Amino acid sequence: MVGPDAIVQGPIRLKEGIIIYGKVYGDVSTSGPIRIIQNGLVQGGVQGSDIRVGGTVIGDVIADGQVILGRNCVLKGDISYRKLLIEDGAQFEGKCDLVQNNTQKHQSSNDQSDSG
Repeated sequence: MVGPDAIVQGPIRLKEGIIIYGKVYGDVSTSGPIRIIQNGLVQGGVQGSDIRVGGTVIGDVIADGQVILGRNCVLKGDISYRKLLIEDGAQFEGKCDLVQNNTQKHQSSNDQSDSG
């Protein structure tokens, strides 16, 4: 957990989930779920199994499962997900990319580079 008064400078890498109440200036990467609470801030990429954004993220969000953008969320970055829920009032600026599985996404990228 990153407490409400905490400020983290640099990346966070974990195997378990994390809840962010404070500020993180760096990437957050975990195998577990990530929750960014209403006044929480992440300025960097966020990668985890399931991600719920209730605060502010300035960076890309990559989830192996679902992404939930809460009603007080501000997200400036792209989202890669398997399931997406955007609540009324959420602010989102970026692109969405539905990922079926890692192999399919990789093949899709290779197909584009071969044709051009």
